[in-house]
Amino acid sequence: MTTSGKTGLVFDGRYLDHDTGLAFMSAPVPADSVWEPQPHVASPALVARVDRLLMRTGLKAELTDIPARKADVEEIAAVHTREYISRIRHLCDAGGGEAGEYAPASPETYDIALLSAGGALAAVDKVVAGEVRNAYALIRPPGHHAMPDKAMGFCIFNNVAVAAKYARSQLSLARVAIVDWDVHHGNGTQTAFYEDPDVLFVSLHQEEWYPGGFGSPEQTGADAGEGYTVNIPLPPGTGNAGYSSAFQRIVVPVVRAFRPDLILISAGQDASAVDPIGRMMVSTVGYRRMTQDVTGVADEVCGGRLVALHEGGYNEAYAPACSWAIIEELAGIHSGIEDPYAVWLEPLHAANKVGPAEAFIDAVVAVHRDRWALR
Repeated sequence: MTTSGKTGLVFDGRYLDHDTGLAFMSAPVPADSVWEPQPHVASPALVARVDRLLMRTGLKAELTDIPARKADVEEIAAVHTREYISRIRHLCDAGGGEAGEYAPASPETYDIALLSAGGALAAVDKVVAGEVRNAYALIRPPGHHAMPDKAMGFCIFNNVAVAAKYARSQLSLARVAIVDWDVHHGNGTQTAFYEDPDVLFVSLHQEEWYPGGFGSPEQTGADAGEGYTVNIPLPPGTGNAGYSSAFQRIVVPVVRAFRPDLILISAGQDASAVDPIGRMMVSTVGYRRMTQDVTGVADEVCGGRLVALHEGGYNEAYAPACSWAIIEELAGIHSGIEDPYAVWLEPLHAANKVGPAEAFIDAVVAVHRDRWALR
């Protein structure tokens, strides 16, 4: 089958209907609080600003539109318990509320969460069919924290896990690799595939950050899945150089050796230098480089089949720039439009070498050296 050279984009204006309300960053506002709240850190404005930036830069016109669809309950139930799915539906039917830890839901959230997961599936369908070369799913709510039976961390249904299960069961792909570069560990995704040797999960995340208890190098999988979970915790302040080293020494060789039929990215742009709930130093340059690394290995091992799914990223000014840079790299289109933050971010990166991150990378290499022939 001939594969189109185009990059696909999933976006639906209904994603903005998932209303996260007001908060103190991400915490619910007590009724008797004297402190003035603000829009929730995971507000609809974030993806809306990405969409508008894609239009203003002319990039959206160069992408193939992929209509979103709702995932059905059977597709969601490949990852989540039916009791949990029913609980979310009833909560939203009753007017919404807290679906779980840091997981606000509005009356529309159940339907929009199905549309978010379904947007991921629509992108996977088009890429696997060869109708587009790769795709970016600009979806919300995000998913990688969602556990089989509970919502958490702004996530309702685990979009990337649902997509990986779907690719294997419905599209007959033998192996799927997931690369998660969100600043927070994808605990829900790890849980979904911890005993599965056919789904590789590689996570780069800030050490000892949300959520607790997940993401250490020693968490490598269990039973038949032993070795197929690769956690790369990095210290606060890690920038482009540290992430690049982690990709070159761990991510790329592991994914290459695994030889997946499809690569999924949990694309969280909250490792950026100005994110309010991350403490990393990645710029658009770093996100471009990571995207190049993953597209390069996708070209080597799976005919370029790659789908990036939108996760976190909470600075309304800079997270959209990072998402735009990723999509430019997926599409192989370079507009020449400059990152307006580069004038003050790049001097910081010039001084920010791999530094303390190298010891963390060495520790991960030591854990996985034998299975994946790392150095």
